[in-house]
Amino acid sequence: MTINHNGLPIAAPSKIVCVGLNYRDHAAEASQEIPKQPLLFAKWGNALIGHGEPIRLPPFVKEADYEAELGVVIGRRIRDIAVDDALDAVAGYLCLNDVSARDIQFLDGQWTRGKSFDTFCPIGPRLVPAKEVSDPQLLRVRCIVNGEVVQDDSTASMIYPVAELIAFASRSLQLEPGDVVATGTPAGVQLGREAPRWLKNGDTVTVDIEGVGTLTNPVERLG
Repeated sequence: MTINHNGLPIAAPSKIVCVGLNYRDHAAEASQEIPKQPLLFAKWGNALIGHGEPIRLPPFVKEADYEAELGVVIGRRIRDIAVDDALDAVAGYLCLNDVSARDIQFLDGQWTRGKSFDTFCPIGPRLVPAKEVSDPQLLRVRCIVNGEVVQDDSTASMIYPVAELIAFASRSLQLEPGDVVATGTPAGVQLGREAPRWLKNGDTVTVDIEGVGTLTNPVERLG
């Protein structure tokens, strides 16, 4: 994996496979039932930005939210891989922010557009080789907005762990080297708050994952 011309820690992936509602507390704050199997959706490649690059909010997006997540980068082509073999196919891990326009997400009734605006998928700051992460299910995940910790949990709280997510996705999709799997976000997003403070111009969002790194991006309002 090499740094590409956009400053990303990986070359452009063919797919960004995301997982919804993969933490019980997050499902509860979103007033959603626990999925009976991993809930997959996609983000498009135009959403990718690197560490330090601005998240740019379109003028018509009023309810922009953060989602701190562990990102998993696939290391070899796999199809219908067994759960026990899935982690062997991982090249490495990185921090990922699944930025979401909640007003667009729920207006559409499906999630892809509201999560795929340009700059809505910061990743980084680097790709940590899989061999340096002894257990991807024992990592502290935090999101910090303007110095305030707003999400703080562990990947141990995932409903479906990383190996199961990879195996499940590979039953339907051939995963290629460099593809990214976003493993879901813990509770603490603005969506679940009585008085949400949506992301705004001038904010700074940091995703910090134990042993993986710290990804920070400023927020800019377009128009």
